[in-house]
Amino acid sequence: MASKRSYWLMKSEPEVFSIQALRRDRQTHWEGVRNYQARNHLRSMRVDDLVLFYHSNAEPPGVAGVARVCREAYPDDSQFDAKSHYYDAGSKRDDPRWSLVDVEFVEELAQFVPLDVLKEDPALEGMLVTKRGMRLSVQPVERPHFARVLKLGKATTKP
Repeated sequence: MASKRSYWLMKSEPEVFSIQALRRDRQTHWEGVRNYQARNHLRSMRVDDLVLFYHSNAEPPGVAGVARVCREAYPDDSQFDAKSHYYDAGSKRDDPRWSLVDVEFVEELAQFVPLDVLKEDPALEGMLVTKRGMRLSVQPVERPHFARVLKLGKATTKP
């Protein structure tokens, strides 16, 4: 099955939800994605895909851990809740615009990998998160890039 596995990077502000919170909770719904391209990436995810858990809007930003997709895309109910920050009045229950996946904790990296380190590493050339202006909260990662980040983070997880 490993040959069919895909790799991803998902961004979360640590004040909102951190790798430590995922460790505590063990699994979570990855809700609130409101960008069509990021949503399409969510819809492409399969159970057992691995995820680099990235702390964004942090000092410094960077990869903090690893998660695993444990439930494939399904409708994000927050789009229908008028009291939710993620409410979308235009989304219909019979044709929902927004999806989410469930992810589970795999590990916190022994060595946090800051964005500057990712950008400076020649082995990570072309990795989306290192590109100027790349703000997508959910993005694919090539297997060699994923493996390199794991090595930099002194992870025990194998891609």
